Amino acid sequence: MKNRIRNTSLGIVGFGAFGQLAALHLGQYFEISAYDPSADVARTARQLGVRLASLRDVSQADVVLIAAPVSSFEQVVSEIAVACKPDALIVDVGSVKVTPSEIMRRLLPKHVDIVASHPLFGPQSAAKGVEGLKIAVCPIQGKQHLRLGAFLRKSLGLTVVMTTPEEHDREAAVVQGLTHLIAKVLLRMGPLPTRMTTKSFDLLSEAISMVQHDAPEVFEAIERANPYAETVRRRFFELAAGLNAEMETGLKAPPHNQGGH
Repeated sequence: MKNRIRNTSLGIVGFGAFGQLAALHLGQYFEISAYDPSADVARTARQLGVRLASLRDVSQADVVLIAAPVSSFEQVVSEIAVACKPDALIVDVGSVKVTPSEIMRRLLPKHVDIVASHPLFGPQSAAKGVEGLKIAVCPIQGKQHLRLGAFLRKSLGLTVVMTTPEEHDREAAVVQGLTHLIAKVLLRMGPLPTRMTTKSFDLLSEAISMVQHDAPEVFEAIERANPYAETVRRRFFELAAGLNAEMETGLKAPPHNQGGH
């Protein structure tokens, strides 16, 4: 498979933390170019053997990977749409899938294949490699999602979860939404204990460490761009408030008589 796709070009739009992680693991399979408006990525690009180019140039690759923030996603897709070549595969890697999928379906031409994906990991959780980690794949247009899924499984060792944008966002609102929400609250309660801890607390601390350094736009996307996140968030706080009320009522209740007279 390496020989078969070595001459396939990959263009990464957005060379931030995740774009760089993608280049690190995909460099042996593709000729990679990348676009990013920041000049700070030049050194990392050189280290990874990635050629920096214009957005138009990068958009003409065989596979275009969109790792741009939600705030600029529609503008980026509109520029890719006028430059991408027939039969190209356009893939996004954002944390939310419903809105980006709608944008790509609406703006990109009919002669390209479209896949909305969400690697269920980031630079922190993939620090020791990506093998065995999960990625959600949502076919939007065309049939190249089948080849993409096979490549992700066989070459990268990822566990591929085929789903729809709606199913993804519904589950992600709980899986990611609550994880990031709880992490934010606990960090504001800090500094957290590190000496006399239980195994369960250590696992909780590990989960916090995996998300606490994410860019602010990641949290914004997870909590605001996901159409199901607000409902989950409200339900969580309602249940927490109810539990708190139960505890306060129990504390105020008089003690039960222990035995008769």
